[in-house]
Amino acid sequence: AVSAYASTFYRAGSKPFNPVLGETYECVRPDRGFRFISEQVCHHPPISACHAESDNFIFWQGGYMRWKNKFWGKSLEIVPMGTVNVRSGDHFEWNKVTTCIHNVLSGPRWIEHYGEVLIRNTHVLTQSLHCPCGHVQGAVLSRSGTVVERLAGKWHEGLYRGAPPGHCVWRASKERGQGGALPGGTLPWGGLTRGVPCLWDADCVPPPPDPMPHDHERNYGFTQFALELNELTPELRRLLPSTDTRLRPDQRYLEEGNVPAAETQKRQIEQLQRDRRRVMEENNITHQARFFRWARGDGGTGGTQGRGKPPGRGVGGP
Repeated sequence: AVSAYASTFYRAGSKPFNPVLGETYECVRPDRGFRFISEQVCHHPPISACHAESDNFIFWQGGYMRWKNKFWGKSLEIVPMGTVNVRSGDHFEWNKVTTCIHNVLSGPRWIEHYGEVLIRNTHVLTQSLHCPCGHVQGAVLSRSGTVVERLAGKWHEGLYRGAPPGHCVWRASKERGQGGALPGGTLPWGGLTRGVPCLWDADCVPPPPDPMPHDHERNYGFTQFALELNELTPELRRLLPSTDTRLRPDQRYLEEGNVPAAETQKRQIEQLQRDRRRVMEENNITHQARFFRWARGDGGTGGTQGRGKPPGRGVGGP
């Protein structure tokens, strides 16, 4: 709920590719022990569905994940709608905070995350996190509402639990292999981080995030894992459906450094999507997702379920 935002600190100046309606992405990583599939199930408003699983967890975004955008002249607010779910023994669900991109039209762009995250363990505990101005403050509550533990830190640096100076439970790493005690700094509660052991040992949960490569600023702020996501091997090309994002010509041209061709292809893809939408509206046709369907989730909440061939076996492929 917090560490996922860390790498966005380096991505404020870059605009991501917008998935077109029906676009999919499948990632099967036996080396990392998980498989993932996602699909763009609606274009207006933009709604994505995804599902991931491994031997240790199941991850999905309930009610589909969509965004509401608010433009304030110099800044753009992105308000996520829907919940994130993880089942690993217990079932955890939480909402996402508001993301604001400042200096959209001019000046150096920077990102701010703010709002309140309510992480609910459907069996035992509830955790509440508040994110004011780059800081994270929160508490773990029992079912009766008693504070069991307190948390504090910064969304792009680290998270600590307990009384000051606190014990590190997560720390963003900029370079591979970085470890040891944390440098000096001030936590939102007033404690200092100097000397706090944050060592990616057995006591550090969750495991260390993917470190930032040394040239991350040149590569759009991507982590090493993100840099690998667009790789297209001959074996994958045979298995993936034609809707997979790695087969988008504009994205492929940009990765190869052919910017003019990427821009041309991007305009063509966007125009084709507008044409398809017009035809569907004129004929009163509703888009049907290929690999997801709406289902009733645990606790009476809406959710998504995958369908068709399972990930890792060429979803939608031959």
